[in-house]
Amino acid sequence: MVILGSTGSIGTNALEVATRFGIPIESLSAGKNIALLNQQIAAHKPKNVCIADKADSHKLISGNYRLFCGNSGILEMIESSQSMLVINALVGFVGLAPSFKILQCGKKCALANKESLVNAGWLLQDSHITPIDSEHFGLWYLLGNRPLHKLYITASGGAFRDYPLDKIPLATPQEALKHPNWQMGQKITIDSATMANKLFELLEARWLFDTSHIDALIESSSSIHALIEFKDGSTTAHISHPDMKLPIAYAINPALAMEQGFISPLSPYSLSLSFKPIESTRYPLWTLKDTLLHTPQKGVVLNASNEVAVAHFLSRHIPFGEISALVLAMIESFADTDFSTLRSLESICALDKNVRAKSTEWLQARGYSID
Repeated sequence: MVILGSTGSIGTNALEVATRFGIPIESLSAGKNIALLNQQIAAHKPKNVCIADKADSHKLISGNYRLFCGNSGILEMIESSQSMLVINALVGFVGLAPSFKILQCGKKCALANKESLVNAGWLLQDSHITPIDSEHFGLWYLLGNRPLHKLYITASGGAFRDYPLDKIPLATPQEALKHPNWQMGQKITIDSATMANKLFELLEARWLFDTSHIDALIESSSSIHALIEFKDGSTTAHISHPDMKLPIAYAINPALAMEQGFISPLSPYSLSLSFKPIESTRYPLWTLKDTLLHTPQKGVVLNASNEVAVAHFLSRHIPFGEISALVLAMIESFADTDFSTLRSLESICALDKNVRAKSTEWLQARGYSID
């Protein structure tokens, strides 16, 4: 199999599951964590390796592998690999082109890159995609032949779910990165704190399950990942450990995933469950839920402006409150865009570039020093 983003939390869990199942690793890609990548190369002996920056190639351990570099290298590596299963665990817009390449090559795309469906779900909707996000795996797991009424995904609430409201706008990166339940990368942890991550997941569900009857709620233990409300009046929930091993296992080999004892179930006695609504006073971005579900192509604007805002927040150029302010301003700024013209990867990339430029201009107009 091929793993894109092997040094992240999804990638490391995927390698653990692959080892358990005895699945050989043909290709790995990673960003700047060369030390961990070297450990993975030594352990799994891949035939192909891709790194983000060619300048880091001297840091790699020697081995019998072909080296690829940069975004174009990822695409070339996908095409060169013989494996039919590719896990796309890349973070951000950079993961979109690889998703297209995986599917163009006729390979199975096990997708953890939210931005692929957020930015181009209408172009990928009928493709051979297996979701790895725990929420979408939970929905898939629960779906049967009964007519559904509504889908629900859950949110932990992030670092600021119990934080004083008046202190949230000026919170520091260190405070925003203290996720109460999950160990994740910086970008997704910040997105959890703003609830942008849950907006992404609503758009993913929109395309994966072909419905706009979707909502989210806060379940603070992260034990329930998804619920389905059926037209017969019943509701079912998917409960599992708050890690990604089960979705990854099903993406790799469903038969082995169902093997007794692979992952122990949560004890009912350990559960203390309660649900809360997602309130826009704490999460201003949640006001975008309905407009995004009505016009999901606006996900391109959401993602691009959010990536710009989060990067500048983590660099301490802007305070936390400006993340939501910037995204809301860009959604309004591009309200009159003809999103029906987004019919190709090239047109999506052009809009993405435009949104990023306007986002930078907006921040500069607010008096922030942006490099």
